[in-house]
Amino acid sequence: MSWPAASRPGTRGSAAPAPLADDPRADPSALRRALGLRWWREVLYILAFYFVYSAVRNLQGSASVSKAHALRHARSLIDVERSLHIFTERSVQKPFLDYHGFIEFWNLFYGTFHFFVTIGALLWLFRRFPERYPKWRNALACTTAVALVGFALYPLLPPRLLPHSFGFVDTLHVYGSLWSFDSGAMQKVSNQYAAMPSLHFGWSSWCALVFISTLPRTWMKVLVAFYPFATVFSIVVTANHYWLDAVGGAVALSIGYGIGVVITDAQARRRPVLRPVDT
Repeated sequence: MSWPAASRPGTRGSAAPAPLADDPRADPSALRRALGLRWWREVLYILAFYFVYSAVRNLQGSASVSKAHALRHARSLIDVERSLHIFTERSVQKPFLDYHGFIEFWNLFYGTFHFFVTIGALLWLFRRFPERYPKWRNALACTTAVALVGFALYPLLPPRLLPHSFGFVDTLHVYGSLWSFDSGAMQKVSNQYAAMPSLHFGWSSWCALVFISTLPRTWMKVLVAFYPFATVFSIVVTANHYWLDAVGGAVALSIGYGIGVVITDAQARRRPVLRPVDT
């Protein structure tokens, strides 16, 4: 950062101005310090939040909720999709079932991308745009919390676990990947009925919004804009979600973003010198 001669740190009779979050000359590391952001503290926050999220999510999971209850919800949701003429998930999956490598890739995409891309977006914000980081971090946390409410109130049997008469294929079981819901360990720690809303879609949309608002080039923005659509394809072709689960993910993100902004504004009022940047 370059300072005007009259206000350089150490200049007699003047004090170094505090870096402003909306000052384009502000150094990211200085902003992180001014905002009280510490990487180790953020890691601890995220790990603690995810631990609590996983514990709460699985308390209402397939180990404690009857399959019949989750199936009733699935039939109700399918009835809604049929009334809207969008119960077409089976038609999306069927043409690709002969292409094993293709399905295995989407199994891997479904199981890993939502973690790695989301972590990458958090790191990108923390390192390059610390003034925007609190708002987007809070929005992500609130979105995830809203999803927990959906999992608890509406345990939902995903398409892959429907009776065979529906014609869906459990691609993770049949084709495999690096991990599987059908392993004994995974069944104990995973809520297989946490389908509504789809956090895969909620998180991927959050990532797209983060990158679109911060990446410097148009072609980059266009590229990341496709990520939520690729995620929708992955959750449908692997029979892990219905279309309406993605809609639920969008609703959860909208609510979570609104709550996150309120929380961030309340935090910003405690630091009168710093103001969040409009994005």
